[in-house]
Amino acid sequence: MSRPAAGLPLVLASASPRRLDLLRQIGIVPDRIDPADIDERPRPRELPAAVARRLAAAKADLVAERHPEATVLAADTVVACGRRLLPKAEDETTARRCLELLSGRRHRVLTGVAVRAPGETHLKLVSSVVAFRRLTQSDIGWYLESGEWRGKAGGYAAQGRAAVFIRFLSGSYSNVVGLPLCETAGMLPAYRA
Repeated sequence: MSRPAAGLPLVLASASPRRLDLLRQIGIVPDRIDPADIDERPRPRELPAAVARRLAAAKADLVAERHPEATVLAADTVVACGRRLLPKAEDETTARRCLELLSGRRHRVLTGVAVRAPGETHLKLVSSVVAFRRLTQSDIGWYLESGEWRGKAGGYAAQGRAAVFIRFLSGSYSNVVGLPLCETAGMLPAYRA
């Protein structure tokens, strides 16, 4: 499989400051940030892995139309408990429901990563397994007060206070934060410093 050529500008199709920080951590600095504004609702009966793949590809496609002579990197991260897709928490009630569901259970964090360059598209799905310890209502209240849950898939941010809830993690930690670095770097070797 070929890889995007050096010399093309790199566009990050994400408004996530976490994804930008993660890329910088491995020496990849996008030339431009151009978030894709798409409908992220799952389709009826669509499984979590399919959602992550489809949304990453759709974001890359949309931004590539605006930057046809660039390499576009897009990603979408979802949290799944069994076959159930957890929402991005936009209000405290949703965040509380997510945390109560995840309490004492394992769940999967799935990220679709899409790289689109002129004439080529590469798509990967990365899965990590996370287990939370059993959470008390006091734990949940303490976390909700932080506000870190806002806009986060599954209602938590592993890189923040929720780290104290994680008793087990198998797979990529950076995937749980929002961008699997090992796989992304492999898809973008020409952009590493």
